[in-house]
Amino acid sequence: MRNAPRLLVGLLVLFLILGGLFGLRYLQLKGQQAAMSRQPPPAQVEATRSQLQRWQATVSAIGDLRAVNGVRVANEIAGVVDRIEFESGQRVQTGDLLVHLDDETDVAALATAEAEARRARQQFERFSDLIGQDAVSQAQFDEARATYEASQARVSEQQALLAKKSVRAPFSGTLGLRQVDLGEFVPVGTPIVEINVLDPIHVDFTIGEAELPRIRTGDAVEVRVAAYPDEVFTGEVLALESSVRPATRTVEVRARLSNPDRRLRPGMFANVTVFEDIERQVITVPRTAISYNTYGDFVYRIDEDEGGQRVERVQVRTGEVRDGQVEILEGLDADVRVVAAGLQRLRDGQAVQVRPAADAEAASGAESR
Repeated sequence: MRNAPRLLVGLLVLFLILGGLFGLRYLQLKGQQAAMSRQPPPAQVEATRSQLQRWQATVSAIGDLRAVNGVRVANEIAGVVDRIEFESGQRVQTGDLLVHLDDETDVAALATAEAEARRARQQFERFSDLIGQDAVSQAQFDEARATYEASQARVSEQQALLAKKSVRAPFSGTLGLRQVDLGEFVPVGTPIVEINVLDPIHVDFTIGEAELPRIRTGDAVEVRVAAYPDEVFTGEVLALESSVRPATRTVEVRARLSNPDRRLRPGMFANVTVFEDIERQVITVPRTAISYNTYGDFVYRIDEDEGGQRVERVQVRTGEVRDGQVEILEGLDADVRVVAAGLQRLRDGQAVQVRPAADAEAASGAESR
């Protein structure tokens, strides 16, 4: 019985401790609920309006760059390389000597042919004097003339073979990498070096047969390549293939581009845009106002009610992109106010406050720095 007061005191202390813990937890939960019930401050956003613009109609395609003239220079006769007269990457003119093959045997053969031609000419000239005196027959004279003409032909043939020992540039252009070495024996048709005309340069691309009536010779063309993603190269349609490929129902088109700095090279992959003569009306927004998503693209439209300004997520279907403006095919009308940038920080139905133009420009400049 004397232990009963101690037990009661212990139970009372335990009750007070548990009550304090439960009370503290209760106060924490109440604080969290109060914090969650408070509305976050409106997000600061920049605003823009969808615009109705007139765009020139276009046809997009992919293609490849190719030289106006481009070949691999090769030798027509076999021989040993005894002189190389060019450097890789050099610019050359038509007829410039590139490679010379050993021609000692051919020079000797030419000398022999020329000696035989001189003897045949002397014989022909002698018979020409005698035929007038009836000292030789007509048959002898004809034979002397045929022998002389045949010897002249052999000289010309040997001169042509000797000339082929000198491999020359077929046209003016830019050389590639040297493929032969000094002293190397090169069989007939051995590639020596590639030569290309780089200015102007062609781009070949294909279009579907349904787009054939939309493209004409002389239409303006813009080309983009991966090597220079921020640059646009301009030109014009040069020609269209005269037939449609039955297997693919496509038509090949060739355009010509100016390439004075020779940065465009044959073989480059090209994204081609052909501009038609007609124009069409389109609704556009800045590219920064579009959120591209796997499940579809969207913008945040800014609505205003009694409670202030809020954003609503609007699904859109986008089209072409030109000069930072995106074409809206579906989902948005013209002259609608949308969020211009910073879409990642927003959620559907969130309250926003539109920054004045000056503040928006200052904030944009700070972000860029």
